[in-house]
Amino acid sequence: MLRRGRSLLLTAVLSGLAATPAGTAGIRHVSEYDISLGLLPIASASFASEFNDRDYKVSGSFKSSGLVNLFSRVSADTSVSGSVQGQKLQASAYSLVYTSSKRTRTYTVSYRNGDVVATTIKPEPKARPDNWVPVGEGDLRSVLDPLSGLLFVDGAQICPSRLPIYDGESRMDLVLTSKGTKPFSTNGFKGEAIVCEVRYEPKSGYRKGRSDIEFLKTARMEVWFAKPANGTVYAPVYARIPTRVGDVYVTAVKYGG
Repeated sequence: MLRRGRSLLLTAVLSGLAATPAGTAGIRHVSEYDISLGLLPIASASFASEFNDRDYKVSGSFKSSGLVNLFSRVSADTSVSGSVQGQKLQASAYSLVYTSSKRTRTYTVSYRNGDVVATTIKPEPKARPDNWVPVGEGDLRSVLDPLSGLLFVDGAQICPSRLPIYDGESRMDLVLTSKGTKPFSTNGFKGEAIVCEVRYEPKSGYRKGRSDIEFLKTARMEVWFAKPANGTVYAPVYARIPTRVGDVYVTAVKYGG
């Protein structure tokens, strides 16, 4: 469940968990999240972000905890930097350092005008299996990184929308459908959240027919987005992600404070 190959959706959900008021130069904001499998705590995450009128930067860390660590300790450090262009965030550089037990892999992606111009994986993956769907040139045009992908500048369409995500290895679409609004409160925030149903559509950079991919294709996730008081960026505050062993919940325990 927390293996890197399929934790990409969890990484994407954790992307925006660090919004801060755009237009306020130099303000740094930290948000914190608890992650559980049902009632069982399995991980935590912390994100820091900084926005001004022209640029933004988001960095975050993720660590497994509890019973998960009896089987495999998982951690990740990720960051993105880019420019604010009207109601769009356009990344220039994205990175993910992912560690599972004693194995670490680093993913870096460079963007220009929304297109991927360079991507590296270290150490390089082994030879791909016959059922691997390769990433083509067309898959790397007009894409979003996993961090910026779930941040929405005020006025932008949140759901319904289709988010073309590339994480350094895999290309996928996240399809958001409106499910109304619900109240949400936590440390630093109390108000209405926009609720979206999320579907996962793999495009390339994955093994066709793999059981966890097939499960995710039929799953219906849910993500709630909220804007901090006096802020201009919507980000996730809550998510429910079905897995074959139960639902994973991501909940903001500090947001907008």
